[in-house]
Amino acid sequence: MSGPGGGLRQSQAFLHSWSGLLLGWVLFIVFVAGTLAFYRDGLNRWMRPELARVEQRAPVIAGAQRFLAGRAPDAKNWFITLPNTSTAGAQLFWQPEPVEGQPRRRGRRDNQAIIGADGEPAVVRETRGGEFFYRMHFDLHYMPVIWARWLVGLAAMAMLVAILSGIVTHKKIFKDFFTMRRDRGQRSWLDGHNAVAVLALPFHLMITYTGLVTLMALLMPWAVVANYTDDQALSDVLFPFAEQVERSNTRVPLHDLDRLVEDAERRFGAPAGAVSVDLPGDAAARVTISRAPTSMLSTRTPSLTYDGVSGALVWESPAPGGAAVTAGAMIGLHAGRFADDGLRLVYFLCGVAGSIMVGSGLVLWTVKRRARLPDPARPYFGFRLVEWLNIGVVGGFPLGIAVLFWANRLLPLGMKGRADWEIHVMFMAWAAVLLVAALRSPKRAWTITLGLTGALLAALPAYNMIATDRGIGAALGQGDHLLAGIDAMMLVFGLAYLVVARRVGGHRAQPTRVRDKTRVRDKAHRSPAALEAAE
Repeated sequence: MSGPGGGLRQSQAFLHSWSGLLLGWVLFIVFVAGTLAFYRDGLNRWMRPELARVEQRAPVIAGAQRFLAGRAPDAKNWFITLPNTSTAGAQLFWQPEPVEGQPRRRGRRDNQAIIGADGEPAVVRETRGGEFFYRMHFDLHYMPVIWARWLVGLAAMAMLVAILSGIVTHKKIFKDFFTMRRDRGQRSWLDGHNAVAVLALPFHLMITYTGLVTLMALLMPWAVVANYTDDQALSDVLFPFAEQVERSNTRVPLHDLDRLVEDAERRFGAPAGAVSVDLPGDAAARVTISRAPTSMLSTRTPSLTYDGVSGALVWESPAPGGAAVTAGAMIGLHAGRFADDGLRLVYFLCGVAGSIMVGSGLVLWTVKRRARLPDPARPYFGFRLVEWLNIGVVGGFPLGIAVLFWANRLLPLGMKGRADWEIHVMFMAWAAVLLVAALRSPKRAWTITLGLTGALLAALPAYNMIATDRGIGAALGQGDHLLAGIDAMMLVFGLAYLVVARRVGGHRAQPTRVRDKTRVRDKAHRSPAALEAAE
């Protein structure tokens, strides 16, 4: 690889290689976690096999109101996420009225509940479910959120640079897309890298740019600072809400929430997504209903506020401005919540292609340079570090995810801190891969890691069929294609990992062909392509 001074394409190749490498391991984690997050609602259900699919929403809403009225009648606020056939029931949250002199508790779990399809509080295993992957793809884990978002933002910038410089570098990029040379070492890796990159190129550009848009207030805060006095002023513009009212201390029954949801959906012309109740049970109660984000592209969903006693409409959100609509559409494109089943699958498969693109690019960096080493059996420290990180991240993170799924099934249901331990076990497995990569040869470490990942993933659907009543056969029998699809996808990926592990384990390095680079370089003055070939 030539340096930045060797011409436009050579400088772009240099930029592509190093921008993709330096933050490539963070990008791989972000891509894999973000790809899984496209099915976070499905994973929320899959990781709580005790929950049945919601077929009728009215009993669930009535059950949520009944539960909250009995559990938190004097709360400051109730919040209910409305269920559909993809979600894990109705998620309930309530905020107790603050007590003077007592600090507000953060991270509390005693103010949450799930109402199942039968309208009753569900007793389910403690788990973060698919929400963990959604949060991890931009908040990471075990580190301050602000640091994580800066790191992810820098990685996204590097990704955008790598994509654009890669387009410039590969002048035959679309021709190379149709070229696949098997068992050719570096050429095979390059062909695979090019294929998945070109196959979903529009998606890669869209998801990277819109990902940066979601962090725009953090990465480029100057417009906010110049136009708004504080964050609350900006929030009032982007997220308007009805004027708050004071508690009257007069107890009055709350209006039927299901009827208010029906009225809101008639006005929206689309499903409702969430209900927020301020001062429930008080004569001054207000009920705010927002439109479901799955029903529109923009994440700036409109909302309506009703009098909590009479049920009269008292406020509706104003039409957002052009900037807010644009930002909402960008974030909506990134999250893909508006997508139906078919488009969601396209999002997922393009995310898989992006994960393969980043992972194969990291591996290609070592494959291209190994033959140039003075002694390939004894690489220098920097090369060995990259190879170690490739095995630890590209191989270790998927293995950790497979272990997390098994922890979800096997950890004791009453275990204290069970949801956190699912995640701890994932990172412990990931750390074990890093240790194996440090102690064993790269080929052996790759084979062990890929093979174990494949075995764990492929065995999960069989375990679900035996140990739960949500196995692939039962799910198909109930018409629950979402859960059946998750099991089927785990089986497909498990078998794919096993095939790759077998090929890596059986690979025999080809003898290095020595070329007369001096002769090629002499001709390079007349043919820049020859210099590139020599490099």
